[in-house]
Amino acid sequence: MQIAVLKEKSPNETRVAATPETVKKLIALGFSVTVEKGAGDSSQYPDSQYEAAGAKIAATPEKALDKAKIVLKVLPPMTKKDGGEDELKLLPEGALLIGMLQPYAKAELIEEYNKRKITAFSLELAPRITRAQAIDVLSSQSNLAGYRAVIEAANALHRAFPMMMTAAGTIAPARVLILGAGVAGLQAIATAKRLGAIVSVFDVRAAAKEQVESLGATFIEVESEESGDAAGGYAKEMSKDYKDRQAAKIKEVIGKSDVVITTALIPGKPAPRLITADMVKGMKPGSVIVDLAVESGGNC
Repeated sequence: MQIAVLKEKSPNETRVAATPETVKKLIALGFSVTVEKGAGDSSQYPDSQYEAAGAKIAATPEKALDKAKIVLKVLPPMTKKDGGEDELKLLPEGALLIGMLQPYAKAELIEEYNKRKITAFSLELAPRITRAQAIDVLSSQSNLAGYRAVIEAANALHRAFPMMMTAAGTIAPARVLILGAGVAGLQAIATAKRLGAIVSVFDVRAAAKEQVESLGATFIEVESEESGDAAGGYAKEMSKDYKDRQAAKIKEVIGKSDVVITTALIPGKPAPRLITADMVKGMKPGSVIVDLAVESGGNC
């Protein structure tokens, strides 16, 4: 059975759907693998490594997809609407498409998959259970995103994260506010703490408090009996009364923060708007906001 690994065409996307190591494993299982030329270049996997693993290199996506029964991608196929090459029309009819297909944000593609009899397997919807851990791309990518968010914020902030004691005096540590204590938020907490920052965290889920405090951060609570816990460990949409209380609490803390990292998401719905223009105006000059929920509309 033929597997095609395509080069990602989305702007700024540097990932690739299969590494030379995974290609080697697939070939050992009896699959034939064709990789589009340059697919791994941005991830530091040159074509020569794929060839050494046993894959064939195709000069164009059309040649890579020839006779392919399974297509591996990181992001959904691009269409003319995205301003790029129409990858959807290139997919072989009846193929199995595997990737992070964003079915909520790209709902219009579902009908196109049906028309072309494509079986679409969206990896980010895999349940977070022990048996599915090997394909839990959402947790792995969120983990990396939380880490990178802090690194980017530290680079953009024109001051040091840790307390600095010098002969000239002492500089207080940076204050970091993290909104959302899921996988990305917890990694952001750990990274910011390792860099020496004082970290405060907000999450609608009461169950997150213990995790936050175990990492040495302060959990900010909204006075309400309403719970934000939903099935599968996710957060649910809150009532207007809770949102009003939440906004007042965030506004109080955000004005004292040097860095704000937002990670709040609600599956199948736009990201909740947590930071308003009025809150931004009240922040310190030079403060940094990193919004990890931007693909779902953003928290800011």
